[in-house]
Amino acid sequence: MLSLLSSKLSLSNTAQESIEYSGIKTVEIRHLSVILGDKKILDDIDLTLNRGEFTVLLGPNGTGKSTLLKALTGELNAKGEFSLFGQNRDSWPASLLAKHVGVLPQSSSLSFNFMAKEVIELGGIGLTMSNHQLNGVVTKNMRATDVEHLGFRSYPTLSGGEKQRVHLARVLTQLEQSGKNKILLLDEPTSALDIHHQHTTLALARILANQGATVVAVLHDLNLASQYADRIVMLNQGKIEADDIPAKVLKPEIIEAVYHHKVDIIAHPTYGHPVVIAC
Repeated sequence: MLSLLSSKLSLSNTAQESIEYSGIKTVEIRHLSVILGDKKILDDIDLTLNRGEFTVLLGPNGTGKSTLLKALTGELNAKGEFSLFGQNRDSWPASLLAKHVGVLPQSSSLSFNFMAKEVIELGGIGLTMSNHQLNGVVTKNMRATDVEHLGFRSYPTLSGGEKQRVHLARVLTQLEQSGKNKILLLDEPTSALDIHHQHTTLALARILANQGATVVAVLHDLNLASQYADRIVMLNQGKIEADDIPAKVLKPEIIEAVYHHKVDIIAHPTYGHPVVIAC
């Protein structure tokens, strides 16, 4: 697999694009609307994302959380204006966009009989480094996502949670040369994970944000969002219902209006963040 990558990596030497950006705002979305079939999924949304911030998107099923991420990356057609690091998204070469924006989807249809480590090495396509350097990066990211022991396992034989962590390591490898100009989009990154890996994955996202990345995650667990997010954007019927720090968004009246379920809120006995208890 490394020999396969080496030829592709050498081609990337002719396109070593990079960006110089020192602003706080990394993503600006204006008047975003998405219509699928005859249904408006997102309705005239304005949203700004910032460097060094971990933002969690919350909201009921079908309210547009994943759609927002797909619209941002161009996977879905959408109306609106998008800028990344001060530049219109449509002006970005694909190679440069891949270097600075990493996406972890809800699931992957990869069915080739690759070893797990080979899947992670795919993130190295487009990076300008030797095979030896790439191997070090892959090893580092396998360790960070707790998949070192899976390296020589056949990818199709892995569990859903193991595959999720392998792909996170792949995305981190893809972003290795992004510097501080890093955008990480995580679509339900904990959906298949046990409690230990839910927390280690979100703690890793928290560390990346602390290091300067712009991190956005779609979650369904309000308490995980409360514990790890700097900011929560609550979506409801295609619009932003609330956008603030967890303590100001996770209020009974907001949660009940959005989810139509009564809750109580208490402070975590150790850390103090809001804990949501369903009634």
